[in-house]
Amino acid sequence: MNLVLTVLEITAPVFLMAGIGFAWVRLGFEYRIQFITRLAMTLAVPALIFTALMKTEVDPAALTTVSLAALAAYVLVTVISFVVLKLTRLNMRTYLNPIIFGNTGNLGLPLALFAFGDEGLGFAVVVFAVMAIGSFTFGLWLVSGGGSVLKVLKEPIVGATVLGAIFLWQGWQTPRFLTNTLELLGQLAIPMMLLTLGVAIARLHPGAVTRAIWLSALKVMICVAAAWSVGLWFGLSGVAFGVLVVQIATPVAVTSYLLAEKYGADADAVAGLVVVSTLMSVAALPLILAFVI
Repeated sequence: MNLVLTVLEITAPVFLMAGIGFAWVRLGFEYRIQFITRLAMTLAVPALIFTALMKTEVDPAALTTVSLAALAAYVLVTVISFVVLKLTRLNMRTYLNPIIFGNTGNLGLPLALFAFGDEGLGFAVVVFAVMAIGSFTFGLWLVSGGGSVLKVLKEPIVGATVLGAIFLWQGWQTPRFLTNTLELLGQLAIPMMLLTLGVAIARLHPGAVTRAIWLSALKVMICVAAAWSVGLWFGLSGVAFGVLVVQIATPVAVTSYLLAEKYGADADAVAGLVVVSTLMSVAALPLILAFVI
């Protein structure tokens, strides 16, 4: 019973915040999602990543191991998902990207913070960075046929990750006034991302619900199995292992829908995956947390 209450305490704020965003739009209030998303991804999230890495007391070697494990997990998820989509004859451009890349930002970061504290957040931002780089290179190539390395290098998230890693490696600290400013800016990230998640889901028009249900369930199983196997292979344990499994197992990201819409994939099918997988995660993520905490 104590474990159930603990898991609910961790997950409830995440889904309640997303629910507030959902209700906000359904009540007819204005929410400029493009502005909020740009503000979050350009300023708030990079500030959160940089300060989390700079201030973390996690051994840099452990962070390196987690980043390599995350990369290996995504590769394994990609291979398994490719085979499954080939066997089921589903369109690769539409379905492969959303199955591979989960919502490690809007959902994964706050879950890691609530479940594992600052140490977990340090590991989570590394997994998030690996996902972001993969999403803007391989993921973009999958959907559009033309990923750009230069585009990746221009992303503030990538720059913040590299800079944060350098500060962590060298043991450097920014001046206190600047650290306070960046921390304050970073504190905007998680509430904004959760509200935006709810808003985005409220505005989606899901299609092909039956297919979305079994694909969403399959995504959870593939991702958990891949992350669990890789975590054991790399010898991860405790917080590092838990964060890896939870992050990789997060539901389909709203960015997958945006990419599908922009580059002419089946956006309605991806919208269905976003909605269904997020609803499934209300039950799936607490269950996963119960096993890894």
